[in-house]
Amino acid sequence: MDRRTFLAGAAAPAVTGMLTGMAAQLSSQTASAQTPAKGGRLKQSVMSSVWTGSKTTFEERCKILARIGFKGVDLPTAQQIPILKDNGLAPALMTGTGTSFQNGLIRKELHSMIEDASKAGIDMCASVGCPTLIALPGERRGMSREEGADNTVAILNRIKGYAEQKGINYCMEITNSKVAADQRTDQVFDHVQWGFDVCKRVNSPRVKILFDIYHVQIADGDVTRTIRDNINYICHFHGAGVPGRNEFDETQELNYRFIAGAIADLGYTGFIAHEWRPAMGNDPVKSLEKCFAILNV
Repeated sequence: MDRRTFLAGAAAPAVTGMLTGMAAQLSSQTASAQTPAKGGRLKQSVMSSVWTGSKTTFEERCKILARIGFKGVDLPTAQQIPILKDNGLAPALMTGTGTSFQNGLIRKELHSMIEDASKAGIDMCASVGCPTLIALPGERRGMSREEGADNTVAILNRIKGYAEQKGINYCMEITNSKVAADQRTDQVFDHVQWGFDVCKRVNSPRVKILFDIYHVQIADGDVTRTIRDNINYICHFHGAGVPGRNEFDETQELNYRFIAGAIADLGYTGFIAHEWRPAMGNDPVKSLEKCFAILNV
């Protein structure tokens, strides 16, 4: 046997062993990213959109969510809350401020109604154990962003003391005005800095924003840096794939696992909610398992 043949024969077992070890390590990493585990640093919630195409009952959905490891549900009805709690889930976000995507916080003529409705909504959140109440700034319809901000600051200053007293977060949601299919093409809060600036002016630990990662990516980009620089003004997250508003997977441009890790590293203790729709032909439960694992950092 010549020297070259001997060395090749001697190296083969070592190379084989190394490749086997690498394959095992990669398999383990893939499994940890895809297999739901309940010990992650982020509390995950869902919006109803994740059940598109499913015929399961609300109670069945709660059992599925609890099994996977979810901790909450966004925007449940009052009648659904006992079912949530029976399955170890919490109401993560509630509505009840008198605002809509059309007529929101920027409408001065609605401020008295919004104040009364918001205080009732804060009471409701406190009574059911929900940490956050959502409000919508609304459509501009020719109003300048500056006037809209001034009007929003005015009504939030009327509400913030009550939210502070009750320990409830009062948040505004950003939506994009770019994608016509989202049907919100005239929103005053369609760039995230507008909301941060309003929060800074109101200067309350209970007045923050709902940072919708899907909308921010479309409107502004630079998602992770923006979160890191402004985490003190964020009390809730929504997320969906861009483009298409489908699952957090390889078919879209955002690295949700990286984003989730960045959020967790900041010590964030609120909820991050799934607001995607299953892509055509996908099983909602399998998609929930996969997407939960991606955010389970």
